[in-house]
Amino acid sequence: MKTVKIKGSNDQIPVGKIVCVGQNYAAHIKEMKAETPTSPVFFLKPTTAIVPSGGEVVLPSISHDVHHEVELTVLIGKEGKNIAPTSALDYVAGYGVGLDMTLRDLQAEAKKKGLPWTLAKGFDTSAPLSDFVASKQVMNPGTLTVQLKVNGVVRQQSGTHDLIFPVEKLIAYISQFVTLEKGDVMFTGTPQGVAQVKSGDILEASLSDSSGTLLASLSTHIR
Repeated sequence: MKTVKIKGSNDQIPVGKIVCVGQNYAAHIKEMKAETPTSPVFFLKPTTAIVPSGGEVVLPSISHDVHHEVELTVLIGKEGKNIAPTSALDYVAGYGVGLDMTLRDLQAEAKKKGLPWTLAKGFDTSAPLSDFVASKQVMNPGTLTVQLKVNGVVRQQSGTHDLIFPVEKLIAYISQFVTLEKGDVMFTGTPQGVAQVKSGDILEASLSDSSGTLLASLSTHIR
């Protein structure tokens, strides 16, 4: 069973499910030539996709166009169903940063055929995750910054104030249909700048607050 940790604690929290949100930054929607959704679009990854910081992403031979997507991640701290937006942040145990690795060619082909694209998003090692900073240390998740460097060069960077659907609205919406449980992890969507990765690349992702203080980070290499 895959586990995650809140910084400053030795507790290993078992991950239940990974809920990922797509098309949640306007600039990313534009670069993907997609339409802006009227409600959150979400999908699931298996827990076998998780890679801790320092691990490696293994490129499947079935794909020739694997993309990085850096995202704010949210660790759910207690069970909730039909959660109100006004109380949604009470269900958060911590915040971190993650990478939603995507087999873009397989995803595009599946979309063209109207088929599910689970393989494109859920393959083993497709979800590198940092440790989480306790939610009490983040007064407002809408004032954070996510960044990704590839081989030392910034590829993606954006403030979470640009999220079309902020964290509380995501939790409220998703919990109408899928019960959220302690240990669930939510990926909140990626900003613009997604691009292909290749074997040997070093990826470094970070989450910072409005003052520039580093809250969480991860590094992974591509094999």
